Amino acid sequence: MPPLRLKVSAPAAPPLTSHLPFSDAPGVPDPIEVTSRYLTRGGRPWFPVSGEFHHTRYPAAEWEEELLKMKAGGVTAVASYVIWIHHEEVEGRIRFDGDRDLRRFAGLCARHGLDFVPRIGPWSHAEVRNGGLPDWLLARACTPRTDDPAYLAPVRTWYEAVAAQLSGLDRAHGGPIVAIQIENELYDQPGHLLTLKRMAQAAGLSAPLWTSTAWGGVRLPPDELLPLYGGYPETFWTEADGGWPDTCRKHFFFTHQRDDEGIGADLRPTTVRGTEPMSTEGRFPWATCELGGGMAVSYHRRPRVDAADVGALGLTKIGCGSVWQGYYMFHGGTNPAGERTTLQESHATRYPNDLPVRTYDFQAPLGEYGQYRPSYDELRLQHLMLADFGELIAPMESFLPARQPAGQDDRDTLRWAVRASAGSGFLFVNNHQPHEGLPDHPDTSFTVEFPAGPALTFPSTPVTVPTGAYFCWPLRLDVGGLRLDWVTAQPVCTVADDDGRTVLVLAATDGVPVELALDARTLRSVRVPSGQSATLDDRVLITGLRPGTDALVEVDTADGNRVGLLVLDARTARTAYKGVAWGAERLVLCEPGDGVGGGVGAGVVFDAHARGGQGEVRVHGPAGEMSLAFLPAPGRPPVVTGGSVRESEDGVFTRYHLTGDGWDPRFGGEGGGGGSRVGEAEPVRAAGPAPEPVTGVQGRASAPADAHYDTTAAEYAVAVPDGLPLTGTLLRVHWSGDVARAYVGDKLVADQFHSGRAWDIALDRLPAFALRGEGLRLRVLPRAAEARVYVAGVSAEEAAVATVGRVEWVMTRTWAIGEAGEAGEVREAG
Repeated sequence: MPPLRLKVSAPAAPPLTSHLPFSDAPGVPDPIEVTSRYLTRGGRPWFPVSGEFHHTRYPAAEWEEELLKMKAGGVTAVASYVIWIHHEEVEGRIRFDGDRDLRRFAGLCARHGLDFVPRIGPWSHAEVRNGGLPDWLLARACTPRTDDPAYLAPVRTWYEAVAAQLSGLDRAHGGPIVAIQIENELYDQPGHLLTLKRMAQAAGLSAPLWTSTAWGGVRLPPDELLPLYGGYPETFWTEADGGWPDTCRKHFFFTHQRDDEGIGADLRPTTVRGTEPMSTEGRFPWATCELGGGMAVSYHRRPRVDAADVGALGLTKIGCGSVWQGYYMFHGGTNPAGERTTLQESHATRYPNDLPVRTYDFQAPLGEYGQYRPSYDELRLQHLMLADFGELIAPMESFLPARQPAGQDDRDTLRWAVRASAGSGFLFVNNHQPHEGLPDHPDTSFTVEFPAGPALTFPSTPVTVPTGAYFCWPLRLDVGGLRLDWVTAQPVCTVADDDGRTVLVLAATDGVPVELALDARTLRSVRVPSGQSATLDDRVLITGLRPGTDALVEVDTADGNRVGLLVLDARTARTAYKGVAWGAERLVLCEPGDGVGGGVGAGVVFDAHARGGQGEVRVHGPAGEMSLAFLPAPGRPPVVTGGSVRESEDGVFTRYHLTGDGWDPRFGGEGGGGGSRVGEAEPVRAAGPAPEPVTGVQGRASAPADAHYDTTAAEYAVAVPDGLPLTGTLLRVHWSGDVARAYVGDKLVADQFHSGRAWDIALDRLPAFALRGEGLRLRVLPRAAEARVYVAGVSAEEAAVATVGRVEWVMTRTWAIGEAGEAGEVREAG
């Protein structure tokens, strides 16, 4: 089969600069600016990664650790809706206490080097009651989301309150606020958007970037707001019987079309759908704020989003030309309990979707209780690449091959693109999409023509692109003076090893042989641990390399530098973190010990402020043994008080096996089943008949009324065993049926619409005294066969039976690790 071909053309003109009225605060050391193709910071191309995390949907006591998890996941900016109804449910009583403490949340971002993007509404959506507008506002004689003076007056008061909270946290005062979003999904009121921006500025809010969502054929005030785009792998807001939406399908193709008219389409009149999108190309870069980190579930439609869906969509957007990866949601949460009403989007307020009362997990990379999900690993792998190579990728344009898929039903044409400059670039391939698998592509090679230098044809031996694979390969990448013509593995990051070499870390793709092509003119010698090397013309070709922690190719460059090329296997690469620990930047591999896990993910955070500024590495994972590998290794083995450390060599890494002391083996951990224990759910009452289906807005199925949980739900009692630690323990419920709620006494503490996934409930979120005394009550309703509800992978027969199959106690733990000679500690934590 001949190589697939693509031609990179020279830019017709340099990007526009200083053409937009965005400006940073005078005198800042790293001014943020916008060109027509990319963003800059401090005069250098800048590729931000933002992740959505709603402070009012998470306990304030845990914000700091969760922000550190986001940072370790490669997020550089935290976005958060400032949801009006969460702060002013009662008119005139604007609350910024406790979990509503916006100033503290923004300050924690600043403390840990994270930028902050408040999305200040006034209408937010966010699957909140009234889209975030308080009930008392809607009871007034006014027209919301317009320049009606009766609406603008309370909005002004709201903006002034937000501005007071964020005073001194702008860039002029060294603060973290790099952007502010006005409104959300307002497609037809450009004048009102400009009014809101001016009101926010008058209230005292300031940022170098003012943004707006730009999907759905939006009309924005010219040059006043930076348009931000999105794309989701699935939807909860489309029809139950509508199938996988085409507006989602297109995000798994390489394209230069930015708009997605499907986002929020249930809240826009059909007359504006399909209209010509606003032209932003040529004046604005392609920036995003809502790439789907997961997806919520509504009552009538409950999609399932897997890690590969999230990872493939994210990587595809980079290949399409994105210069700002923004994820919604990156961290899940829980709706606060309202003082006067529940606070979820629902048919009761004439919105088209019924959502759960409490949970807002969103299937996010970090879950409702901070659980690590596989999608976190998929995205972190990409974000590590952007941290080290985003400055190269951001100014590179996206190019598509001449032969592209004929349409969205074409599953046979390989999907690929190149981000490139005059003589170098990055190849992107996506062979994954949800629902409809893509076939293997055997005998695949590529030819890329650059305007500067000869064309590259690679790899030397064609490969099979496996079904489900998505990856990025570097083309003519310079690493420490060594030029890599190509590598059939994805760049992860660079790090200095124990011998002072600059090491490029790469991730192999399962099923794709690793081949490294080095420009022979840029090196003096090469040492290969496995496989073979051969010199062909001006190129050293390394093949047969077995990926792993020992797959280090050592190179002495022509200009006297020392470079390493470390190729990790795909699984190990997804355990990799990079951060500063004990005075040096280190690559860390983190995974549970053998036989430990219990369906709980694990991760690392780097806290530079801990131990009086000495710094600390904390490891979150299942109770039991954890394993960390460092490159470069610390000078002395780390210390964990309350546990022990065993050291071993693992290729070029030094690995430390952490074992904690003092755990009751009845509850997992050491000798107890790897961090989980099967619990008991005692049947109290069998389910009655399924509630009669009810429809609401747009004819969609409505969630069962509250009364059904008291009368017809199956009920189970779950007692908390004596001695079970509440902190860090999840109750994991495996159940079938339609909808379920958990109560402690009469208090609703958790809920879930059945979507085929287990239901996690964090015990440390529940009232401890009542929980110890009364335990939990789980109530499960069956679903009527005729209800128009879509649940991915779940049959109507399964939904018709309301039962709790089994429950388990899943224990997690946090290891706090210090440098040798310091007092380390082990704490239980969630």
